[in-house]
Amino acid sequence: MDRIEGQIEERGYWGSKAEFLLAVAGNVIGLGNVWRFPYLCYKYGGGAFLIPYLVFVVTCGVPLFLLETAMGQYTREGGITCWHRLCPLAEGIGYAGQLILLYSCMYYIVILAWALFYLFFSFSAQLPWDSCDNTWNTDGCVYLAAKNLTINRTSLINSTPAATEFWERRVLALSGGIEDIGKINWEILLCLIAMWIICYFCIWKGVKSTGKVVYFTATFPYVMLLVLLIRGLTLPGALQGVVFYLYPEPARLADPQVWLEAGAQILFSYSVSVGTLTVFGSYNKYNNNCYRDCLWLSLLNSSTSLVAGFAVFSVLGFMAQQQGVPIGEVAESGPGLAFIAYPQAVAMMPLPQLWAVCFFIMIILLGIDTQFASMEAVMTSVIDLFPVVLRKAGRREILLLVFCLTCFFGQLIMVTEGGMYVFQLFDYYACNGACVLFLSVFESLAMGWIFGAERMFDIIEDMTKSRPNYIFMLCWKYLTPLVSLVSFICSMVEYQPLTFNRWYVYPDWAYALGWLLALSSILLVPGWALGRMCAGKGSLKQRWCHLCSSDTELPLTSKQLAVMKETAFTAEMEDLVRTDTEEHENGL
Repeated sequence: MDRIEGQIEERGYWGSKAEFLLAVAGNVIGLGNVWRFPYLCYKYGGGAFLIPYLVFVVTCGVPLFLLETAMGQYTREGGITCWHRLCPLAEGIGYAGQLILLYSCMYYIVILAWALFYLFFSFSAQLPWDSCDNTWNTDGCVYLAAKNLTINRTSLINSTPAATEFWERRVLALSGGIEDIGKINWEILLCLIAMWIICYFCIWKGVKSTGKVVYFTATFPYVMLLVLLIRGLTLPGALQGVVFYLYPEPARLADPQVWLEAGAQILFSYSVSVGTLTVFGSYNKYNNNCYRDCLWLSLLNSSTSLVAGFAVFSVLGFMAQQQGVPIGEVAESGPGLAFIAYPQAVAMMPLPQLWAVCFFIMIILLGIDTQFASMEAVMTSVIDLFPVVLRKAGRREILLLVFCLTCFFGQLIMVTEGGMYVFQLFDYYACNGACVLFLSVFESLAMGWIFGAERMFDIIEDMTKSRPNYIFMLCWKYLTPLVSLVSFICSMVEYQPLTFNRWYVYPDWAYALGWLLALSSILLVPGWALGRMCAGKGSLKQRWCHLCSSDTELPLTSKQLAVMKETAFTAEMEDLVRTDTEEHENGL
């Protein structure tokens, strides 16, 4: 049926249970599972790193995952308005989460543009990072995959691998620092435009289009990961790589940095505290079993991280054996793994173009799910703020276009010669783990103590017909806020200023800008609460009570309805008794 002009549209639901599961899986399983978790595992104690990782999974990851999904499913609201209905005092958490997502949308898609650029070059007859005979190469270039490489290892100190030169000189055209922005890299800009167009059409119709796209984008990366895993494990040197990845070093558990990294990895990997899960949960039917969904999705997320480590380190083990160096010298994290170490490794394999294509398709599909999930979270949250204006025919598409263009023009500086320095600034400060930790502290306090963990338990039981394990109540009230607060304080104490490539130190104004980006989300939480307290009417206690009270029009659980019926029945019985007594007295 055609949409009537000016009529407010229905909010809608997922087309099926599978759409919700695939959308959430695509969101939480991203680049961090492939390029961050394996590196952290090897760097911070191998198998021993799994201990702090699992501690944070149990105390923070899964409890917040369930809490946020249930909040969305119960209220059917986005990342901001759900807080307005559940706990108005904590509405700043919703705004802060959306701001972090906005920063994420601006810088995360640049990674996909780089991956698309690499994908195009992967179809070349000879991979451009496979030789030192290109125009961008320097005299210090060395081709580490060369079969006749007999250079003494000490002579490589002043040399640069061909893959590194391709990344820094061809892809990034890296300048000397953030002070030297330079000109725009037009090839990367075209790749960026292509990725924005793809993301726009993935979500332009909301969950109607997103729900269909995820059937491919959330499943195909697993095919690619399986292919790369099998190929990696059959390479010579793979076993040494896997052993290096998981060899336990229990002594590292005494290092606070190990625990901080585990906590940050969990919060990012599980996409908690920023509102994405709330938005996706809000498109579920009221009686969807979100409790079971969250447990399975959490298991899938952590399992994928573990398996991805085998795929990555088996290849790095092969690469180290080919070069005759320790694995620690070739192991990289983040962009260094995706755009230097792994491309360098596939160049050493037979049929390098095939494995390069598989790898970069996997990177793009892993990242694009997370990107359009963040975009959908922001879009839904804004539309739910102004439903009368924005929930009309054609309005969503226009708003999404404005949002994409705003992010695009805001990130143009990241595709310049000095863009990588700005990119790192956003990654290190704007979307810092400390920001998310801060939000998780107040999120668990607000829902555990102000709204009430017991009440949330009753709601989940009413929606799913199964009562969650009591450990979740303990986490929401005590463990999650305590662990998050301690981690946040430690991250502030252990803070190290950002450097690039271990040698470039940013100017003071850049550090000030970074802290401004970080504090912009952190200060929204107390700032919003204080603002609402000051703007309210009545005494201080009345304002506090008002801001801590949930919406009276929220759906009633079966237990609440039963209490209301019992109360009404008791009142009726009392009225009858009173009436009979009065009639009896009048008769006398």
